[in-house]
Amino acid sequence: MADEFGKLLDTMRKLRSPEGCPWDREQTHKSLAPYLIEECYEAFSAIEKVESDPEALKEELGDILLQVVFHSLIAEERGDFNIRDVVDGVTQKLILRHPHVFGDEKFTHAEEVLRNWDRLKAIQREITSGKSKEQKSILESVPIHFPALLEALKLSKEAAKVGFDWQDVDGVFNKLEEEINELKEALNRGQQFEVEEEMGDLLFAVVNLARKLGVEPETALKRANMKFRERFQRVEELLSQDGKNLEGATLEEMDRLWEKAKK
Repeated sequence: MADEFGKLLDTMRKLRSPEGCPWDREQTHKSLAPYLIEECYEAFSAIEKVESDPEALKEELGDILLQVVFHSLIAEERGDFNIRDVVDGVTQKLILRHPHVFGDEKFTHAEEVLRNWDRLKAIQREITSGKSKEQKSILESVPIHFPALLEALKLSKEAAKVGFDWQDVDGVFNKLEEEINELKEALNRGQQFEVEEEMGDLLFAVVNLARKLGVEPETALKRANMKFRERFQRVEELLSQDGKNLEGATLEEMDRLWEKAKK
């Protein structure tokens, strides 16, 4: 393992050298950021079909590892940190946040482990930031640059930790009905900015419903997207078999083929 990882580091150092690749040499943390996000989403897609195609996940994890190494080498060149610091940092974090494994703490349930993880994470954040007395809100721990779906989930989780939450899932269903009615009222008033605001409230309520049901909303929506993609492409195939295309098909035809594609 050490030999393979060392070879990867040597390869990337060569690419970043004056004799290496012009494109690799000019990359920065900022220019690489979109690629890191892209690779994570591609790995997510590979996970969904890992049972039938494990090689795809292996490849995507390699691409993510490349991004980690790339950023670490850039940081090393800047004198900030290196890949050893990255590996050591995450190792120490795992040891620190698993005192029931590497220390004397005793936990019997996964929920206890998660609560302690969050507690230790908060303590560490205060130590590293040096702003424990300056924090004005528990929501400051949720990065504002998160994707909206993830931000909504994290915000609601933080609020729920201190008891700001519905007692049960029925309360969330009631909130959904309330938000739908408010959206309808905004539509009737014809104010687009109100429609957008109410649509946001509705989406936030849906994220909370997912949280209360123990469903990861990003995963659920991604699967729904994949399902829609597969079924719609099947509709296109069925139309093609009949010598037609989407532009020439009626809504009734597409609905009929959609129902067929669902089977």
